Amino acid sequence: MPPRSPLPQRQGLDAAWLRTPDTDPDAHARWATMGDFLIERLPAVAPVAEMLGAGEFVDQAGRPWSGDDAYRPNAFVWFHRPLAPEPVVPFAVEVLDADERVVVVDKPHFLATTPRGTHVMESVLVRLRESLGLPDLAPAHRLDRLTAGVLVLTTSRRYRAAYAGAFQAGSMHKSYEALAPFDPKLEFPRRVTSRIEKRRGILQAVEVAGEPNAETLVELVETRGLHARYRLTPTTGKTHQLRVHMAALGLPILGDPLYPTVLDVDADDFTAPLQLVARRLCFTDPVDQTPRDYTSRSALGWPGGER
Repeated sequence: MPPRSPLPQRQGLDAAWLRTPDTDPDAHARWATMGDFLIERLPAVAPVAEMLGAGEFVDQAGRPWSGDDAYRPNAFVWFHRPLAPEPVVPFAVEVLDADERVVVVDKPHFLATTPRGTHVMESVLVRLRESLGLPDLAPAHRLDRLTAGVLVLTTSRRYRAAYAGAFQAGSMHKSYEALAPFDPKLEFPRRVTSRIEKRRGILQAVEVAGEPNAETLVELVETRGLHARYRLTPTTGKTHQLRVHMAALGLPILGDPLYPTVLDVDADDFTAPLQLVARRLCFTDPVDQTPRDYTSRSALGWPGGER
């Protein structure tokens, strides 16, 4: 972990950082100056020469690095990444509860939980840090960008470990709702178990042979024509677990652009949300032991004509 940033947040975003190598015997031959190092390391991320000239790269003390400064091993470089334009997600974040320790929200579809990849400003974290004036706000857990529903964030570092630890320990009861095809040949409720792996650089997670590491209870709630509403209760939290398990049953969640087939969807197309909502979250507060129970009001959209 790096030390605390010498740069303040900008538009709700923490500064980025990198550190020069301290074990590379050829470092001084490769990089005579800090400018040489930064130009090689960040060619696709930032206009390095312009930012050096503007003093936008700083050391741990907050002093600007000059492009002519001699290369130094094991040195921190802090900076704010230039932001690329993003499609604006046209849905609001609803605050369900807020106190000195947590902010609980109803996350809309298409909005990322945290800045990642091409979704930076359009994330719950950045929006709320700015609108609520809480620079230390951080998620206690995460929801996929395409999943709507109840999301818990902590207001400061002092509470982060308690709430994140409760999620990691599995003491938070989470249930989801999804719309998917109805297959009268399948019996419910049913418990789905498998081994799921998600490889870096691959969009889909996959089920593989081996000891199961993912488990989901699937319950049928109601049917309408060819589709049904299901309650999904995971006992584990693997990436895309609910979407993988429903697709494996032959019941892919409506609006899913990844399972069972990867679809090419425009980044600014918000017309067909994934019909998956983190509907309910209940737990005993890890700090004061009071019960907490939250329900998402995000709607599921049945296919036209089904009643």
